[in-house]
Amino acid sequence: MEAVKPSAVTPSKSKWVRTLSKVLHLHTAAAGIVPDDAVQKVKPKKTEEWNDSKTTKRLSQKFDRLHEDKLERMMALEALIARIFATVSAIKAGYAQLQHAQSPYDAAGIQAADQLIVSYLKKLSELKQCFLKKQYDPSPERAMILAEIQEQKSLSKTFEIMGKKLESQLRLKESEIIFLREKSNESNKQNRFLEKRLNQSGQFFVLDNLHLSGLSPSHFIIVLRQTVKSIRSFMRLMIDEMKSADWDINAAASSIERGVVFWKADDKCFAFESFICREMFKAFHHPYFSLLGNSVPEGKKHPQVFFERFMELKSMKVKGYLAMKPKSTFAKFCRTKYLQVVHPKMESSFFGNLSNRDMVSSYQFPDNALFTLFAEMSKRVWLLHCLAFAFETEASIFQISRGCRFSEVYMESVVEEAFLSSDIKLESEPRVAFTIVPGFRIGKTVIQCQVYLS
Repeated sequence: MEAVKPSAVTPSKSKWVRTLSKVLHLHTAAAGIVPDDAVQKVKPKKTEEWNDSKTTKRLSQKFDRLHEDKLERMMALEALIARIFATVSAIKAGYAQLQHAQSPYDAAGIQAADQLIVSYLKKLSELKQCFLKKQYDPSPERAMILAEIQEQKSLSKTFEIMGKKLESQLRLKESEIIFLREKSNESNKQNRFLEKRLNQSGQFFVLDNLHLSGLSPSHFIIVLRQTVKSIRSFMRLMIDEMKSADWDINAAASSIERGVVFWKADDKCFAFESFICREMFKAFHHPYFSLLGNSVPEGKKHPQVFFERFMELKSMKVKGYLAMKPKSTFAKFCRTKYLQVVHPKMESSFFGNLSNRDMVSSYQFPDNALFTLFAEMSKRVWLLHCLAFAFETEASIFQISRGCRFSEVYMESVVEEAFLSSDIKLESEPRVAFTIVPGFRIGKTVIQCQVYLS
């Protein structure tokens, strides 16, 4: 701003200016305001401040434009990245489609999936070039939305294909389950058939093609094991009936084997098994258990006769045989042994009467669980007896007396505690308390008896 020159002021105005100047001079002196020349010096400072403000405004605008450009580039990059991810998801969906078309084989599906994968790989290459050349989408927000839609479609397609694959695997597993279930049913049917035969004749069906000339001690052992198994089944039922009838099991066991100290309370069952075996195998070494007396014809003693009786009875149901031949030698054996094993007091406590005993005495055999198991046990003892006399060298039976030393050659212990106890110090070997299952000797073959050691 230029200063006022004196020559530019007219004479009429000059007087007015001088008067105004004096007033201003007095006013500024009173108020402490700097003179006119000082005011002239401040005027350039205001100009500088105005210039700085203008510069700041221009810089701010430039910064805003730079910030906007940076945001636009970031949005463009994000849109490009979103398109890349959407393309990769599409490739994954195409690859899943390709795998699904291979099993089961689908030529058209494989070709379509292959073309789809190639097209998206080309698109991925184009996106790479766009990044290198910085050719971004002019509308990044719209591009990001479209990329998101494409990615979701690809993921949906991938999950759909995976669902179909899982459904296919499920159908395959279901077919395998059906096949395995059929095999299981077939195996169960076969097992039931074998179990039925086993229950009817133990393991005797393995002796179906047996001939007298091929008879060996191993066949005798098979029948003996089934006999012992049947004896124990009957023994368990008898003990259960005694418990139901409020019998004193301890007292009953002590009356059978007096003075025996058992290792465990459960060992008392061996006393009952010993009693049953003793009664069932009594007179085993005599032909037909001496039921025919001492005058047995020589023809009935021949090994072939006993072998034929064995083969006849082994494959038959015991109740059917008794019904068909109620007065046979085997029927007499069942009658005699039942009256010996089942005491009248025991039968009365089980059934409340002696009607079963009366029926058996008159060769009429009752239909209840106790006699059914007894008849099956009798059948197996009888078969063992017939097989023993079918050998050229008759099988002999033996048992061990109380107090004898234990011998592994002739005996098998049913308890291991006798060998582990620290109480046995003076004796080099434990002693026999009683014999449970008798032993047998066939020629030079010894079948151990089962004993309880004290």
